[in-house]
Amino acid sequence: MSEFDYPSDWKVKFVEDFADVSTGNKDTVNKIDDGEYPFFVRSQQIERINSYSYDGEAILTAGDGVGVGKVFHYINGKFDYHQRVYKISDFKDVYGKYFFYFFKMHFMKQVKKYNAKTSVDSVRREMITKMKVPLPSLNEQQKIASILSTWDKTIELKEKLIAQKNVQKKGLMQNLLKDNHIKSSYRILKLKDILKIRHGKDQKKVECINGKNPILGTGGEIGRTDSYLYDKESVLIGRKGTIDKPMYMNTPFWTVDTLFYSEIKNDFDPKYIYYVFCTIPWKKYNEASGVPSLNASTIENIQVSVPTYEVQKNIAQILNKADTEINILEREVELLKMQKQGLMQNLLTGKVRVKD
Repeated sequence: MSEFDYPSDWKVKFVEDFADVSTGNKDTVNKIDDGEYPFFVRSQQIERINSYSYDGEAILTAGDGVGVGKVFHYINGKFDYHQRVYKISDFKDVYGKYFFYFFKMHFMKQVKKYNAKTSVDSVRREMITKMKVPLPSLNEQQKIASILSTWDKTIELKEKLIAQKNVQKKGLMQNLLKDNHIKSSYRILKLKDILKIRHGKDQKKVECINGKNPILGTGGEIGRTDSYLYDKESVLIGRKGTIDKPMYMNTPFWTVDTLFYSEIKNDFDPKYIYYVFCTIPWKKYNEASGVPSLNASTIENIQVSVPTYEVQKNIAQILNKADTEINILEREVELLKMQKQGLMQNLLTGKVRVKD
């Protein structure tokens, strides 16, 4: 479907035909942590402020910086906004929430028409005012917006539940993994009594497109290989760069040289040790003033409190159940976002019609 291949009963208008476009007069320094009103700046984070310059329905987007084409807000109420944030408001015969969804989906393409560079770092007013928008009847706009809002509310509720589950898991970890060395069943050990830290290796000679094993970096999987460095359960931690995101693996893997993996002794439960790693303040052990880095011997000399093997297994099972619940919810959110994206593609182009 081309840009203007919309149903014949839809009208195409410029934004300037149905809305006002302006920028604010505040700067980031004007924010107040516990301010009374929302304060829209050039990021997805909404700040607070004690003034408001507009009261009503509006859409806001970043006018420059890394948020160009990525930051979009919808509000109906009192707020203030940054001098390099665009406000689109005072809609005439257009349902604001409908335009919000269309604008969010298409604005980056509009910006790139005016900019030959691969990265876009600023927005001129005419990029918004001269944007063409296909419009069904006002009633159909409202129904489309209502459908998409339902998906947004469902996603928001799921994300709040994930946040609650993460808080609950954090509390569980504090209770189950706290320093219990006063109990007779717990021992104070150095990590070198539990495991051996191993260096990853360069992956260039072993990587292949459809390899059966993952190549891991500090951010997760970065490639595939048919080889492996280790094929038993292991806990991994960054050697350089991201040093505070432990990983657990129970299948064969290869790691790059910026990632450590561990060989864990038989009388310790690897999943329990992973959760112990999650409680260690890794930045405290940073060895460098520039790029954060860890030393293998430093890791191995960290002291931890460890219960019997059976208790380790039980604690790991409890925390793993909490992780599983969170992972299921996260997959549900991703599925909902995909469904919403499909709905937007169909409803905002007229491929699927909503009865007027």
